[in-house]
Amino acid sequence: MRLLPTLTACSAALVLAVPAGPAAAADTPSGFTITDPRIKESSGLTASRIHPGVYWTHNDSDDGPYVYAVDSASGRTVARVTLTGIGRPRDVEAISLGPDGQLYVGDVGDNKGGTWDHVWIYRFPEPKVLADATVRAEQFTVTYADGPRNAEALMVHPVTGRVYIASKDENKGGLYEGPSRLTTGAPNVFRRVADLPWVTDGAFSPDGGALTLRGYFFARTWAWKDGRPVGSGEGVAAPWQGQAESVTYTADGTALMFGAEGAGSRVVAVPVPARAGAAPAPSGGTRAPARPGSPAAASETQGPQDKGSFAKGALVLAGGTVLVMAGRRLVRRRTPKA
Repeated sequence: MRLLPTLTACSAALVLAVPAGPAAAADTPSGFTITDPRIKESSGLTASRIHPGVYWTHNDSDDGPYVYAVDSASGRTVARVTLTGIGRPRDVEAISLGPDGQLYVGDVGDNKGGTWDHVWIYRFPEPKVLADATVRAEQFTVTYADGPRNAEALMVHPVTGRVYIASKDENKGGLYEGPSRLTTGAPNVFRRVADLPWVTDGAFSPDGGALTLRGYFFARTWAWKDGRPVGSGEGVAAPWQGQAESVTYTADGTALMFGAEGAGSRVVAVPVPARAGAAPAPSGGTRAPARPGSPAAASETQGPQDKGSFAKGALVLAGGTVLVMAGRRLVRRRTPKA
């Protein structure tokens, strides 16, 4: 009786038959692959507001004061910005674009397990021209009201301009709120406003009404009201990416872009369900239509990718394994003894 092969085939079919979910929607952007060999540890990601289809990213520690603009149509770097006026970065983990049109770079990681007594944020205007350039950045010293933290997520609210940092700790992770205005004359004290799980990056929706955070194995979106996340959040069908490090919204807010570390890393797009009462993207935050025939236009017309959910796949794979094991037991019981 060929029961075991049949069960094995059924379990394989179950794995292949996992519903693709929101990630397979017809209007899903296709994402892109970062092709620049200099970008080996893409650790943060944010969508440009003035250059359609362009995303800003940076390496993790040990790269230097560099920020890269990547064209999502080709995956190629179209600008590398060198920051001056700051010390040597220690552990750059995040990047976010504020409503003031400036890029905020979070040198907020702590490879020594949360023992540095301060970290830094660098700020500079988003370049109007995409070309290699050297710019002078402001440097802000950051401390935490409840002591040093290791963190990988920095988010600037697109309406208020307030900066938030999410710490990375499996036991006491939290969301920290910065002062209403960053200053260079004294440390900027960030205060804990909410408890969070271990996260590696986060982003506000362009209208400021939602906050999405991701970790290595999950992503969740919280409604945002009165400067705080509301409730327990809703799960997002984030892709399985191994060293999952970054997330941002597209400039028009219709999709989330998930990135990872590694040479030639893939940025995966996941559509965002429409929220009741969601406001349009703030002025200057709506993605302008791409010029017909341009690389950005080509990117917008590419087909969707079927990425699915890591959690769903893991559950179905576990179910298939149970079926296989049950089949083996049944076969052993039915096999006559010699």
